Amino acid sequence: MSPKDLIIVIVISLGSFMAGLDATIVNIALPDIAKSLDISTVMASWVLNAYLIVLVSLLLAASRLGDMKGYRNLFLGGFALFTVGSALCGLSPTIGMLIASRMIQAVGGAVISALGAVMVTSYLSSSLRGQALGIVAMFTMLGAALGPVVGGFLTSAFSWQYIFLVNLPVGIIAILLGMRILPNLAPVTPKAKIDIPGVLLVFIALGFLIIGLTTVQGNDPQLGMIALVISAIFWVLFIVQERRGKEPLINISLFANRAYSLQNVNVMLIQMAMAGVMVIMPFYLEMVKKIPAGNAGTILLTLPVGMILTAPLAGKISDIIGTKKPIIAGFVVCAVALFLLSTISAETSVGRIGIYLFLLGAGTGIAFSPLNSAVMGECPVKDRGSTSGLVKMMTNLGSSLGVAVVMLVATIAAGPKLAQVSVHALSSKDLASAFDTAFLFCMLLEIIGIVLMLMVTAKEPSGESSGEAGIGF
Repeated sequence: MSPKDLIIVIVISLGSFMAGLDATIVNIALPDIAKSLDISTVMASWVLNAYLIVLVSLLLAASRLGDMKGYRNLFLGGFALFTVGSALCGLSPTIGMLIASRMIQAVGGAVISALGAVMVTSYLSSSLRGQALGIVAMFTMLGAALGPVVGGFLTSAFSWQYIFLVNLPVGIIAILLGMRILPNLAPVTPKAKIDIPGVLLVFIALGFLIIGLTTVQGNDPQLGMIALVISAIFWVLFIVQERRGKEPLINISLFANRAYSLQNVNVMLIQMAMAGVMVIMPFYLEMVKKIPAGNAGTILLTLPVGMILTAPLAGKISDIIGTKKPIIAGFVVCAVALFLLSTISAETSVGRIGIYLFLLGAGTGIAFSPLNSAVMGECPVKDRGSTSGLVKMMTNLGSSLGVAVVMLVATIAAGPKLAQVSVHALSSKDLASAFDTAFLFCMLLEIIGIVLMLMVTAKEPSGESSGEAGIGF
């Protein structure tokens, strides 16, 4: 990778870094936000939910808009909007303004998230695709890993407003670099149109999905089930719309390609497992091991460190030997790590737990960047933008489903509602058993991923593609 290529990838990666950071930095500050604005915890949770619903529902539309208007200017515009939204969040005096500002921030976040993979694929030669996507994945995970640490520090040392204001210098630097570095290519489909009904159907389906997942474990599970049923209906309507629409957000015919379909599912599965562990492990460390929250956050860093060390290398290797073998190897390492995590108890040393988390991160890194590269390599040039948005959508859906489903598995395994944990109604042994069941469930997700990958036909390595250049070179 030439210095010019590397700078292009780093500018794109800064967007992924900010998206990853904002996905986790807010969680730890929610109690302070609720106290500062004098609102309930449920109302404060909409600072997260509103962002997630807008972000994921606009990913496909943002990728299509990139095909229509060109990637560079839209990417920089999204960065600017995200930065402005961050400033407004930090200056919000009321919960209403904060949620509205988060929605503005999410629109910009959708643009920079959706266009990352397609810009890498378009600006760099195919022989560098895996390596470049590995670097992007590394920055994403780094942002997600630093979120709780940075959020906790800024909230305790200053105030919750600074978790949003910290985005401003990163955003300004990225915009200035992007204006100077990013190539300005002609739009791929300048005469295309946005599928507005499709966007609305995704928004409604996703909104009810998140409401359902967050409600089904609460005091009104029936309402949660109704919301999930409504969500399923609107997902079906979305598929019907995409099949019938003249210019759909997703080219449904691409799913006739078995490799395209199965590897998109695997993007969601590997993200579900990782997100599930990231939400369960703090409970285990704090309630079973009795480790302070600050120290628990440091132990959790071993997972993203594993991914950061392996993702770029795995991407580079996949450019040479192909994507199938690294993906399967990554899923196998993840499955082994999750089995080991299912054996831990209150007596297990912190060092062993850190090693197991590192293995899970390493396995995720080994699989994730080749998986992204494989999906992007399965679609024609005209569908790269929508596929980039689809991959991000599957990643975010995986995170949402992982958190909700793994918490549900742990709740069922524990017997009583996990709310009892807060008053220490369950013993450390019972808690550890419930969490072990959740880890085994995550291991099952990885095993399903291995089976799906065995059904995918291996393709020629991109590194052997006679130096085929990406668009614009």
